[in-house]
Amino acid sequence: MPPILPVYTGYLADPFVLAEGGLYYAYGTGMHGEDGGRAFEVLSSPDLRTWTSHGGALVPYTPQRLDYWAPEVAKSGGRFYMYYSAGEGDRGHHIRVAVSDSPLGPFVDQGLNLTPNEPFAIDPHPFQDEDGQWYLYVAKDYLEGERAGTALAAAPLRNMTELAGELQPVLRATADWQLFHRGREMYGRTLDWHTLEGAFVLRRGGRYHLFYSGGNWTNETYGVGHAVADHPLGPWREDQVRPAVLWTQPGVLIGPGHNSVVRGPGGQDYLVFHAWDSGHQHRQMHVVPLNWPDGVPVADLSGEVVALG
Repeated sequence: MPPILPVYTGYLADPFVLAEGGLYYAYGTGMHGEDGGRAFEVLSSPDLRTWTSHGGALVPYTPQRLDYWAPEVAKSGGRFYMYYSAGEGDRGHHIRVAVSDSPLGPFVDQGLNLTPNEPFAIDPHPFQDEDGQWYLYVAKDYLEGERAGTALAAAPLRNMTELAGELQPVLRATADWQLFHRGREMYGRTLDWHTLEGAFVLRRGGRYHLFYSGGNWTNETYGVGHAVADHPLGPWREDQVRPAVLWTQPGVLIGPGHNSVVRGPGGQDYLVFHAWDSGHQHRQMHVVPLNWPDGVPVADLSGEVVALG
């Protein structure tokens, strides 16, 4: 199998793609430039194949140099809401929300911390159900249970800037491949730390499908798993001993993960995700067809990055 090539050669981790107005907009982790400019590079494309950079999308909410991670954008009432986390390194991240009248930004932070009681919360994912209700999924830390670590939680949104209640756990680590680091020092304890993050939810065939990333994002253990449910808050069911959707394949993909799903020009689903370059220096955006044989998501890694409809 040949290597799966990125559709954008620049650095773009944790890619999320929004379809809007006949175009596609991609957002990813990182500052645009090193001079305190806007965070989160935003790209546009007419076809998921050719991408143009428009610089940074988010106006930083503080002059303090922070790490900005994993933006996702939802449209509601004619405005665009960007959910993201900000913190220092791998500590102290909280979920925030910014608003713009354009998918290109500038997105302006609303001065709200959506997870003030969490010591660490990342990877927000807004999902709107068929009845119009919005939900927000995040990754947060759990210390109790057999597999301590970062796992997935969710809550309904009362409106686009306010949670309707406390975050509830929806999916915890259950498999060895989800180990992030053995003997990790966390919260004053030494723990075998597991990680589930990067939730993405959609509805297909009358069921809800939850994609998530597990393992360690820095190496070959990282991959994309999958669970199903009859309600956006679960209970979620999975039966797997390895990543079900994407995993490292030497010479093809290295450490693929943190995906989103978007409908292409011809109605085909496409899986958007990042993977390491061959030198393990940059995480880059990839786009491959996503098929649903027997209602199960299967990434098409046959070689054509984007087969346009």
